[in-house]
Amino acid sequence: MSHTAAERPFVKMNGAGNDFVVVNALERPFRPTEDQVRALGDRAGGEGFDQLIAIEPSGTADAFMRVWNADGSMVQTCGNALRCVGWLLMEAAGSDRVVIDTAAGPTTATRAGDRRVTVDMGRPRLDWTQVPLSEAMDTRGIELQVGPIDAPVLHTPGAVSMGNPHVVFFTDRQDDGFVSGSGSLIEHHPLFPEGVNVGFADVQGRDRIRLRVWERGAGLTRACGTGACAALVAAARRGLADRKAAVIVDGGEMVIDWDAETDHVLMTGPVEIERTGVLLF
Repeated sequence: MSHTAAERPFVKMNGAGNDFVVVNALERPFRPTEDQVRALGDRAGGEGFDQLIAIEPSGTADAFMRVWNADGSMVQTCGNALRCVGWLLMEAAGSDRVVIDTAAGPTTATRAGDRRVTVDMGRPRLDWTQVPLSEAMDTRGIELQVGPIDAPVLHTPGAVSMGNPHVVFFTDRQDDGFVSGSGSLIEHHPLFPEGVNVGFADVQGRDRIRLRVWERGAGLTRACGTGACAALVAAARRGLADRKAAVIVDGGEMVIDWDAETDHVLMTGPVEIERTGVLLF
């Protein structure tokens, strides 16, 4: 099937509900403007997505994954998208393992069953300079609160970078209004010079965490892979959960395993293809 210069075939996919438009840019560069990304991401008038993904050539890996948020900003990586891209590359190559490079560094994806993929998300970055924070703090519980000083509704979140910055509050308050209101407030807090993804984690057992995430640049999403990894790491560092747990997000369930030997975080979860289409530019 040939396409004109203005046409770009895409695959619409989701990983546990976190949805993407994935464009093959292995043979032809794909460089949308911020305005074009925003128009495409608009769920009313465009294709609608949390993130736009381009699969590009790489000299050191099977491919390079470029990620834009729905607001047009470019981000370093996306855990759920890595599973989707990994699955596409493994299907195309007939292999069970691929290496995907990202702006946050290379990642390995392996098959974990029918339309299930495990992604090695690498070591969590736990020093305050790595998150990054604007001042020195113990990232197991940073000095940040929401609400009245004497009775904060949220306080002392863990801070973790999984290639992108996260804070994780431990709370059973997870309704849309609360998550959106608190998340949008914290996303641009001066403590986070690069902005931050905000997790709301309800630890329901040593091996089970219910999570909602306000994503930097994307808002409330149905799943956030790096957010699930960050929530497990933050909970384990506080002694609230084991190093391996199911993390339940709005769109499904992921298994996160912070391997004690390698210090790497392994994320296993589903991949779904929704439809294919063509972008006209």
